[in-house]
Amino acid sequence: MSALGNPAALVKALFARIPLILKTVLLHGIGHSTGSGKQDLRTELTVAIIRSFMSHGVPIGKQQKGTMRDPGIKGPLWVSKVTIPKPEIDVKEAVIRAIEELKSGDETYDIPGVGLVEAEWTGYRKGVQKNTPQPDISEADKYEQLKKDSSEDMVVLYFHGGAYYLMDPCTHRAAVSQISKRTGSPVLSVRYRLAPQNPFPAALVDALVAYLYLVSPPPGSLHAPVPPSKIILSGDSAGGNLATVLLQTLLTLNRLSHRTLFHGNKVLISPPGGLAVSSPWADVSRSMPSILKNALYDYLPVPLQTLNSDPSNPKKQQLPFKPPPIPSDEFWPASPPRVDYFVDAETIIHPLVSPLAAPAHLWKNAPPIFISTGEEGLADEGLILARKMHRAGAPVIAQQVEGMPHCFGLLMPGSTAGRAFYDDLGAFCSDAANGKIKGTSEGVGELEFVGFKPEKSWRVSLDKVEGLLEDEEVDEILRRAKEWRVEGEKELRRVWKAEGRARL
Repeated sequence: MSALGNPAALVKALFARIPLILKTVLLHGIGHSTGSGKQDLRTELTVAIIRSFMSHGVPIGKQQKGTMRDPGIKGPLWVSKVTIPKPEIDVKEAVIRAIEELKSGDETYDIPGVGLVEAEWTGYRKGVQKNTPQPDISEADKYEQLKKDSSEDMVVLYFHGGAYYLMDPCTHRAAVSQISKRTGSPVLSVRYRLAPQNPFPAALVDALVAYLYLVSPPPGSLHAPVPPSKIILSGDSAGGNLATVLLQTLLTLNRLSHRTLFHGNKVLISPPGGLAVSSPWADVSRSMPSILKNALYDYLPVPLQTLNSDPSNPKKQQLPFKPPPIPSDEFWPASPPRVDYFVDAETIIHPLVSPLAAPAHLWKNAPPIFISTGEEGLADEGLILARKMHRAGAPVIAQQVEGMPHCFGLLMPGSTAGRAFYDDLGAFCSDAANGKIKGTSEGVGELEFVGFKPEKSWRVSLDKVEGLLEDEEVDEILRRAKEWRVEGEKELRRVWKAEGRARL
């Protein structure tokens, strides 16, 4: 993945992939490619090339550096960098209270610190060419220019994807500026702490800090207080997970009538105006059938353990669960070891880790929700989550686009599907923030399936989507996935302790 952040390395890497490109073009031309009938040539090439970059053979630290190179700021966007000052410890305590409230057993997790959080105000810059540099002015002046180009009083709070251990706000500026363009509003894009250095719930603490920063800005902030009803939580992939679990945290604390001290003010926790996510990673265990079923159309690698031992199939023999074979560095393996970069095995199906595991009733009183997915590995978890939310009474708009890979809108913003994705997400955000989406609105509680050919498109109630597991089946699969990992983690720690005793 490191080549994707370095233009010279990317050109070299693409040259080495000329045989792959020619093979894909040939097979697509004769109708024998994996995506025939569901993907155009551009989509197939995108999937094939990105898939070829996926590798577990690079140390975590090197992967992180490769996907966090700042490409600079130019073209039709404003970026004003801010640092949210370190708040009181109460913010961390609020997250822990929500975690404990939703625990079902012996979940374990690190107790994170609370500190300053970096973020970027991003907005669409009107009337400039794609290579126009941002003027050399202060961050405050950039924010003022950004606000001048914004026509709405809402804010989108955005969390980038990257499996919780990769990427950065700088890698998502183009996508975020498109959201700003469609909504006419500024977007606050958050640099949350990454795993494995900072496992769950560090990112969630940072997300809550950013939310409270919008609602109750400390002295010296560039913005005025934003009412919760005017905040839309958004994100892609792992960022979609973070936006979703932040919503669940806010709903949980709101049920408890919780107030949090934030820079001297006691803030009553209230839910936002809406949630809009792209390809949300709703099941961190990656156990749903679409992981395998949709692998042909997606670039996300099927987990090696899933290939050998499918937790969704109880009749298939389970091999011991082990973390992927990554060269060690200062970040990984963890000490004590765990099988997942992000979270202890005992906690992998906690509702604030895998929102798919949240019982439906926990989504009661949720604001309007928009979930977009392709025909990808994470499709089942996104659609089943949408159905759960709908059954709890939340206004839900769900979309699935045939043949499209993970986060297709971000990858191919100029494609027909990409433009439609941003148009639909932007319209939803604006409508949600302006109170125009109600539970009885047309299209709310439905799945819109967008076919590769227009005549294959259809709409259906989320209660009647065919091919999705029922909630009881999902819960059983998640339970087995957790148990499988817990046993693997116990074995890792047994060996780790034995090796430690031997060294002594």
